[in-house]
Amino acid sequence: MSYLASRLSVVKPSASMAVSQAAKSLRASGIDVIDLGLGEPDFPTPKHVIDAAHKAALDGNTLYTAALGMPELRESICRKFSRENGLDYSIDEVIVSNGAKQIIFNALMATLEDGDEAILPAPYFVSYPEMVKLLGGTPVVPQCPSETGFRLTPEILEEVITPKTKWLFLNMPGNPSGAVYSAAELRALGEVLERHPNVLVLSDEIYEHILFDDREFISFAKGCPNLKDRALIVNGVSKAYAMTGWRVGYAAGPQTLIKAMATVQSQSITSVCSIAQSAAIAALDGPQDGVATFRKAFERRRDLVVKGINKINGLHIEAPEGAFYAFISCEGLIGAKTPGGAVLSDDLEVTNYLLKEGYVASVPGSAYGLSPFFRISTATSDLVLEEAIKRIDDAVSKLEVK
Repeated sequence: MSYLASRLSVVKPSASMAVSQAAKSLRASGIDVIDLGLGEPDFPTPKHVIDAAHKAALDGNTLYTAALGMPELRESICRKFSRENGLDYSIDEVIVSNGAKQIIFNALMATLEDGDEAILPAPYFVSYPEMVKLLGGTPVVPQCPSETGFRLTPEILEEVITPKTKWLFLNMPGNPSGAVYSAAELRALGEVLERHPNVLVLSDEIYEHILFDDREFISFAKGCPNLKDRALIVNGVSKAYAMTGWRVGYAAGPQTLIKAMATVQSQSITSVCSIAQSAAIAALDGPQDGVATFRKAFERRRDLVVKGINKINGLHIEAPEGAFYAFISCEGLIGAKTPGGAVLSDDLEVTNYLLKEGYVASVPGSAYGLSPFFRISTATSDLVLEEAIKRIDDAVSKLEVK
């Protein structure tokens, strides 16, 4: 007799974490594997941020904080939204959590009833549908292929909204695609949403500072000001400031929703680590030189990967507009025969082949709701990426491609 909750039967573990674990297992057996499964900057956290954390610990800032987050940090977040996004929020409209993923979890926990629908344009971040299902909701997954730039169109949005729709998720720049929405594209989506007043919008903007080709970032709440009162803007310090392990995410939205999320948080984690919150204040209010340096490096790495991948027979990628991933089409490899005589029938088999034959760990597009693709993280050094591309090329060259 199982003692596990039945809700877990519909939830899958994180695909990117599973890939990373498989890579670690191979390494433990002595195999040199390049792990491009997880997305986190390879840069150290800026020194002034670490110094702020050290000072906070020495000063005794080691107690519980408010469930919403330290007032000083929420004030810093409000300044950030005003300075960088042209958005005005009060500290009562801001919450701090253990990373952006917990922000999303809290929001869904506070709002979803059984059977409520959440629109998740594919390709989506791997955790979105699993969190929706875990909390009793139903993922609705419209396909947004490369022909649309991996972006949701107003026509597709109108088709999938139903009376049960509770949330629309947007992720910009997108993980895994790198897609970015222009102000005009956001307004077009907003016009559809204005006809459906019961739909909330979760705009995941964690990669906002990782934009390429001099693009301008437009927050959803700025692009659609009429919808600001039903939009939750999700962000954090993990990606822009190389602080993935500090676990500080934040969000701004309508006060009623934020208060409900704080109730959920008060009965789960209580509050975020006080020292990490002090570090986040330093990140948001301190020197921003590192953000620009990181972005420049990520753009160079993107160019390196795009150029290298597009030279490999059977693979193709359009240059991502932001974030630090390459979402690579492997349609040309479907049906190819391996040296052992096996046929690659989908992108999962392609990634398994690249791991076993090329010792490069990647994540299949099916984990993001769109096939046949695979994702690699480009948030590692140029030398590692060059070697990974060489290994992928060598592995693909051994295939008998139709």
